[in-house]
Amino acid sequence: QVQLVESGGGLVQAGDSLRLTCAASGSKFDISTAGWYRQAPGGQRELVATQTAGDIRSYGAAGKGRVTIYRDNDKNTVGLQISEAKPEDTAVYYCYLYRRWTDDTFWGQGTQVTVSS
Repeated sequence: QVQLVESGGGLVQAGDSLRLTCAASGSKFDISTAGWYRQAPGGQRELVATQTAGDIRSYGAAGKGRVTIYRDNDKNTVGLQISEAKPEDTAVYYCYLYRRWTDDTFWGQGTQVTVSS
């Protein structure tokens, strides 16, 4: 069974940087596509960043310019660094893992990020 657990969310000031981490059990990030989505109150879930097993990184409109996705294969984690946080970054951030060979997508429970102005 695949489980994803996010951490690192919380309350930050505008302009601060923060790092989110997603730890996986039951599957490996380095042979999967993984990434982050976010959902603001009353909004739809939107793509922030994704990284393939081949280390191709792509960013959604929500993440371009101020976020970096990275992976630690030894720890089997995927991270997201947000720089110069803005109040509009306030959302629940969800980690996902996509296993191509079974066509399964797994989600974490989400971590709340709140950016105060």
